[in-house]
Amino acid sequence: MTNLDHGKFTRVTTLFHSLLALDVFLLFFTGYAIMFNSELWWLMTLMGGATGVTALHRIAGIGLVALIVFWMVLMLISPTGRSNFAEILPVKEDIEAFLQDVQFMLGRADERHPHARQFAGYESDEVPLLSYVGKGVVAIFAIELTLLTISGLLIWSKTGLMSYFATRTAAMAFVVFHGLLGIIMLMGVMFHIFEHGMHPAFYPVETKAFIPRSMIPESHDDDEDHDGTGIERLELSPSWHSVSTVFGSFVVIGIVSVLMGSIVREGYPVPRELVVSGDLTNLLLTIGINIGIFVLFVGLVLSMYGNVMRVRWEKEVQRRQERETVADGGETRTDD
Repeated sequence: MTNLDHGKFTRVTTLFHSLLALDVFLLFFTGYAIMFNSELWWLMTLMGGATGVTALHRIAGIGLVALIVFWMVLMLISPTGRSNFAEILPVKEDIEAFLQDVQFMLGRADERHPHARQFAGYESDEVPLLSYVGKGVVAIFAIELTLLTISGLLIWSKTGLMSYFATRTAAMAFVVFHGLLGIIMLMGVMFHIFEHGMHPAFYPVETKAFIPRSMIPESHDDDEDHDGTGIERLELSPSWHSVSTVFGSFVVIGIVSVLMGSIVREGYPVPRELVVSGDLTNLLLTIGINIGIFVLFVGLVLSMYGNVMRVRWEKEVQRRQERETVADGGETRTDD
C-alpha cells in the first residue's frame, strides 16, 4: 500500500460510482447497438433485437434518472454529501493550478502547482481530493449526463414529440442532439477507462474508486518514517507496456471510428438530409466500431474487477481484526 490518494471517497460514493458505471455501460451498449445496428448486428441479436435493445436502453435510462435523483438528495440532506459537494467546486487554487500548468507546458514554470498533482511525489494529505482536472471531469460528466437524460426523456416518444413541435425537423433535432451528445460522452468514457485502467502505478485498475477511505489505515506502520509517497517502491508490471500500447491504440481507433461512423452513416443520429456520404458499410469502419465496443467491454470488466478487489480487501481487513482480537485475549465476534 502506498501513501497516494487511495481511499479518498466514502463507501456510499464508491458504491454510487459502481452503480453509475454499470448503468452507463448498459446505456452505451444499447445506444451503440441502436446507433450502429448494421456494424453491431451481433450485439443487437444478443440483446433481443431492436425491441429488446430499445427496452433495455429505456430501463437503463430510468435507472440513470433514479441514480441522479438519489445523489442530488444525498448531497442536500447529509453533512458528508454537502462536504463532498464543496470539494468538487472550483477554488482560486484551481485557477492558479491551471495557469501554472499552461506555463509549465510552455516551459515557463519549473514545476506543476500542488493542486494539479496527485501522483507526482506528493503525499495524500498534501494534495486536494480532486485536482482541477478531476473537478473538470466531474463537471463535464455531470453536464453531459444531465443533458442526455433531458433529451432522452424528450425523445421517449418520437411521434409524440413530432406532434408537439408540429414539424418533424424540430423533433428530430432532439434526436440528433441526443445521439451526438452520446458520442461525445462515449469518447470521454473511453479516455476515462484508459486513464484509470492503464496508469503505470495502479495497472490494471485504480482502486480508489472502489475501496472506501474508511477501510484504508491512516498510518502505514513501518512506512511512517519513510520520506515520500511510496510510489518509488512500486514495480512496473512486465505486461504494462505492451498492454497499454495495444489498448491505447484500440481507444484511438474506437474513437475515430465512432466519429467517422456518426458522420458517414445515414439515419440515427444523423438525419438523411445531413449525411455527408451514404456509401455501403466500410470494412475498416465496421472493425473500428467493434474495437470501440471492445474498449467499453474492457471498462465493464475493470469495473467488476475493482469491486472484486474491494471484497477481497474487506475480507483481509476482517481477518486482521480477528487476529488482533485473539492476540489481545478477546473473542472474535461476527455480525450475526
